[in-house]
Amino acid sequence: MAALDALLPPRCVVCDTLVGIHGQLCGACFAGASFITAPFCARCGVPFASVDQAGMDGLCTACRDHPPVFRQARAALRYNDMARRLILPFKHADRVELGPILAPLMLRAGGELLAAAQILVPVPLHRRRLYQRKYNQAAVLAQAVGRLSHRPALLNALVRTRPTVPLDDKTAAERARAVAGCFAVRPSRQPRLVGRSVLLIDDVMTSGATTSACAAALLVAGAVVVDVLVAARVPDPRLG
Repeated sequence: MAALDALLPPRCVVCDTLVGIHGQLCGACFAGASFITAPFCARCGVPFASVDQAGMDGLCTACRDHPPVFRQARAALRYNDMARRLILPFKHADRVELGPILAPLMLRAGGELLAAAQILVPVPLHRRRLYQRKYNQAAVLAQAVGRLSHRPALLNALVRTRPTVPLDDKTAAERARAVAGCFAVRPSRQPRLVGRSVLLIDDVMTSGATTSACAAALLVAGAVVVDVLVAARVPDPRLG
């Protein structure tokens, strides 16, 4: 290992600065990562700017007005500039080695959900997108989290039945309409989901529309409960 480090010294996975161990973030990049800690919504996990933003039930306004289909969601990071520098190359530039870097952060954020989970299921890509990208980043995360948590990952449980338009500039209501009925459980995988507690895995969660649509398909297929664990959560701008 020492000889390898001499030839290929360990560097920060984000900025290429020299670090002590392969796969680490340097001090500056680690400091730039915003880890989600309390206070946050008890249901969807969106971070609050202060405890005053939570109601008596601990929920954000969105979850109170329109409860998501899943039971609970948790995320490791706020989706800020540093999170984007980790996730966008992982998602679009074949940097699959970043999956195992994100997985321990997800493990820390979702410990309670993982303790209750019996099986991990990634959010799927449409087959055309999968063909173009060659891998599903959510499946890479599910495998990595599964190895760390000793939970099985059923990578092809869900299918995306139709492609969707880019959702980046859509409102929450538009996102929900775009993905409604977009996911289904693969018939051959349904028996492994019946009566099970499922933890849905994805890279980024914005409004929760995609994860709710996936949860709906899993519940129809017989899962008893669906929770969600993601690498990063886009903060609600209304919450500061």
